[in-house]
Amino acid sequence: MIEFRSLADDEPALSFSPLLRGVLKTFAYVQAHGSIGLTPSKAFKRNFVHWAAAEFDWPGHTEADLFAVNKVLKEHEFMPLGDIHFLLTTLKMGRHYKGIFKLTKSGAELIHHPGRLFGIITPFYLFEIDHSGWSRTPDQTLPGNWDVFLNVLNVETEDGASGAYLRQILFGEPDPCPFPRYDEMMGSLYTQVLRPLVWTGLLQETRPAKSFRAQESLFTKTPLWKAALKLDTDSMVQSATRH
Repeated sequence: MIEFRSLADDEPALSFSPLLRGVLKTFAYVQAHGSIGLTPSKAFKRNFVHWAAAEFDWPGHTEADLFAVNKVLKEHEFMPLGDIHFLLTTLKMGRHYKGIFKLTKSGAELIHHPGRLFGIITPFYLFEIDHSGWSRTPDQTLPGNWDVFLNVLNVETEDGASGAYLRQILFGEPDPCPFPRYDEMMGSLYTQVLRPLVWTGLLQETRPAKSFRAQESLFTKTPLWKAALKLDTDSMVQSATRH
């Protein structure tokens, strides 16, 4: 069973969440400017996308990362911002009105309550959004569910675990192949489970220099994981820690 604990607004571990930080900075921008301009296709306009790229400081999607491959940025080129836009409109914290994005009353009421906001956006982001759209193989079905994934990760990432090890623990070794090839199961595990957990701030990903392979990344629980999650395997982790 997956249970999120209620967190105080001054909980220090909330600082580990890029998703929460991005939402709060979006709220602050709307407060300061009144709204965010929308394109005819109802995406955020480039001036806000450029501002967000600099302000969010998103792991793997920093301003330097994004402009290394783009001269100008559109919303769909800054993936986390697209997720935040969808999240806020779906949860009715923001709405589109005559070519602009504005906060709703419920969104504005959460600006000064980051603990409560985290408790709303994080379960929805993890469990209700289809993350397979970002995958190279969107039709790849992952055996298991979030209850299995979180309880296994709770034990295996206590001291850090590589992506390759987590893939092997959850789904077994890749089929042997005489030449290097893309591991579809690893790719789906990363885009549908591991990266969403990193983006919500529950896991931290550390990649070797110049590596783009999730297999080589080290995944470790952040203090936010222990502060926010209550899982069936907590007793196993506590017992292992004592010994």
